Amino acid sequence: MTRCRFLAAAVLAISTLHAAAAEAQTTPRLYALDCGHASFKDFGAASDTGDFDGRAAELADPCFLIQHPKGWLLWDAGLPAALPASVTGGLSPQAMADQLGFRTWLDRPVTDQLRDIGITPDDVGWLAFSHLHFDHVGQASLFQRATWIVNRDELDWALAKPAHVSMSAELLANRPPQRTKFIDGDFDVFGDGSVRILKTPGHTPGSSVLLVRLARSGPVILSGDLYLTREGREHQHVPTVNADRAATLASMHRVEAITKRLRARVIVQHSPQDFAALPKPPAFLD
Repeated sequence: MTRCRFLAAAVLAISTLHAAAAEAQTTPRLYALDCGHASFKDFGAASDTGDFDGRAAELADPCFLIQHPKGWLLWDAGLPAALPASVTGGLSPQAMADQLGFRTWLDRPVTDQLRDIGITPDDVGWLAFSHLHFDHVGQASLFQRATWIVNRDELDWALAKPAHVSMSAELLANRPPQRTKFIDGDFDVFGDGSVRILKTPGHTPGSSVLLVRLARSGPVILSGDLYLTREGREHQHVPTVNADRAATLASMHRVEAITKRLRARVIVQHSPQDFAALPKPPAFLD
């Protein structure tokens, strides 16, 4: 009888371990990295209906690192250490602040934040973007071993000549063509539904948001630039730097429908409040 009980307990323990392992296979972790900040004396560009005219603003510019049993994915790559001339028009940072009322800065190197988690840029196997504006690709060149997941329409838009506003081809110069995964619509990154890129065109032709299904925290949607502010989400403000207004509004409608159905948490990526509410590495959401 004692032996039977021992065997039963062993079988139960093994079953529990297998169940935990199976759960872990589809349970990602989400880390929020500080990849820069920006301030504006006049944030009128946040709405084409004038709602932000004359209002100052400060934005967060995070990157998001997803740990999955199949590898590490970085979502967006933040601001570059120094803005390229294609963005500044040759103005110095001080001249931009004085003349344009716009400045950017980085508080801490991304490599240090990765070290807090216990990895290096070479450990990141996948790099995906909400879109290819300069403030979302600025540190992409750090991740030399990553495969880029890129929307075809978005890359064409980013490399067009003359350059579209906020696009900088020089920040994309180190893209590895041999390690590029082209997508045209939604994309299931790891094939298990836990991390999905959802196409939300409008801000740019290939703009996307990221849906991450977490075991404890539930579904989380990373907004990219679909929304620039919490207020912009509430009132569906369309920024002046935008490729297709109707498509932007349709994408907002789609994401809100998905949010309601899944009871998801939407993280407005540029919102300082939303960023401040996230755990700081090495802590994470799971």
